[in-house]
Amino acid sequence: MSNSTTVQSVDRAIAILEILARDGATRITDVAAELDVHKSTAFRLLVSLEQGGLVEQSGDRGRYRLGFGLIRLAGAVTGELDLSRESKPVCLRLAEEIGETVNVAVPRNGETVNITQVRGPSAISGHNWVGHRPPSHATSSGKVLLAFGALRPPADLERYTPRTAASPSDLGLDQIRERGWAFAVEELEVGLNAVAAPIRGSDGSVVAAVSASGPSYRLTPERLPQVGELLVEGANEISRRIGYYG
Repeated sequence: MSNSTTVQSVDRAIAILEILARDGATRITDVAAELDVHKSTAFRLLVSLEQGGLVEQSGDRGRYRLGFGLIRLAGAVTGELDLSRESKPVCLRLAEEIGETVNVAVPRNGETVNITQVRGPSAISGHNWVGHRPPSHATSSGKVLLAFGALRPPADLERYTPRTAASPSDLGLDQIRERGWAFAVEELEVGLNAVAAPIRGSDGSVVAAVSASGPSYRLTPERLPQVGELLVEGANEISRRIGYYG
């Protein structure tokens, strides 16, 4: 199948979902007519969507409606939006207390993705990390997600500075679990240090990490334990706000 044909099929599948969202249970012939395609083409697309749980056959023979698979997908987005919203006031307080930039990161498709950022009063960099996918093994948030099983360690660890971990055994994941927080000292960038703590979802699993990062001359190795404890407290508060009561 050519790329243009694949894109056309995707466009048509999206159009079908929009039709069903607008009209409710709809017959194949009506879908085909609106898409201006043969009935067999509409049927093939509906079957593919049905296999993915995105549509289902209604009680009326020959009619399709939106499936519960969409609720699962929407729930994932809603959960992330809830996390971003509920973590914001805690991040604002942490940024003020620590004086550095505070981020919340989540695991997505095997990577660490930042979804929230608050700059502290001492922050000198205007860099916005939201939406970025930093290497998990070289960041404090990524190490938290790796240590608590939200992500799997990569087979090959790319070196970004002389301090970047060279192998999974160098990540100290057991120590992170015992300590309850992780740090990265000039592992992603020379002169940049960071600390992070785990955020738990309603089932107790680690779903995100909250971190503080700043220049190494200010966020010194000596400060890391103090900042780590502040982040653990903040992470626990965020966890409670999104439904964890352990």
